[in-house]
Amino acid sequence: MINKIKTCTELLIEFDGKKQIMLAEKLNFLGIQGRDVYNITKPFQDEEDTIIAGRVEERTSEVSEINFFKEIDGNWVRMERVTKLPLQDPFVTKIGGELILGGVEIYPHPLLNGYLGYRTIFYRGENVNSLEKFAVGPELMKDIRLLELSPGRILVFARHQGAIGGRGKIAYTVINSLEELNSQVITDTELLPNQFVEEEWGGPNELHLLKNGLIGVLGHVSFYDEIMERHYFAMAFSFNLETKEVSSIKIIATRKNFMPGHFKRKDIRDVIFSGGINRLTDGMAEFYAGVSDAEAHKILIEDPFLEYEIINK
Repeated sequence: MINKIKTCTELLIEFDGKKQIMLAEKLNFLGIQGRDVYNITKPFQDEEDTIIAGRVEERTSEVSEINFFKEIDGNWVRMERVTKLPLQDPFVTKIGGELILGGVEIYPHPLLNGYLGYRTIFYRGENVNSLEKFAVGPELMKDIRLLELSPGRILVFARHQGAIGGRGKIAYTVINSLEELNSQVITDTELLPNQFVEEEWGGPNELHLLKNGLIGVLGHVSFYDEIMERHYFAMAFSFNLETKEVSSIKIIATRKNFMPGHFKRKDIRDVIFSGGINRLTDGMAEFYAGVSDAEAHKILIEDPFLEYEIINK
């Protein structure tokens, strides 16, 4: 089955005709001295604490660090004795019982004066206090995500740009251990078919192993408008690793579904960074996101992966 590739405009028309958001909340972070916290992970358990990792930086800067925040009385309080990582856009998963955390490292572009280069750095450990660097992704690649399929089998999602991926296309491979994860393996990932028109792009943000063995993918789909302002929407789709079939993309949230707030710059005010989904038992899901490169929010939505779990593989 070949899916029709839909533009962001077509996807938005479909989304606006469906049931919308149930509850919206802006997260409150303490201990950051006037800096912004955005592009967060969803909450995860670290021993006895519930923790969020978030990108922390000044409003006028791109130089950021990942901080860890513990939930106390409805607020997220920075953990003072946990190492801060000089990275952007954290993501987390568990593989083989270990905590896996990644983020984006920036540096002066090697060829373009005044521009930044970037690459994804991976850490592993028993908890946030024992994280050690173990892998580095390809130069100029973000949106690399991992998912443990079974012991000794790890799904790797990536995002290619340039000659292979244009403005950004999603790709995948499977490895047997974390020791196999390296820049070349990620570079060699295979593109998923029929997802984005050439003028638009997207990437993966979180992977979920569904009950029927399909992969539920949380990500983003994006475009530039006529005045070069960016528009990022949260999206989801499913992937059948056995047959290589990919479902149609669907938008699950836009900026207007969150509470009003600040933005870093005018040209990125309509940007959502999909941080993670916490699936609940009542058919709903908590969706955590960075908003407009300035704040972190969460919304309560219908579980976007339920429709994929009823599919007979």
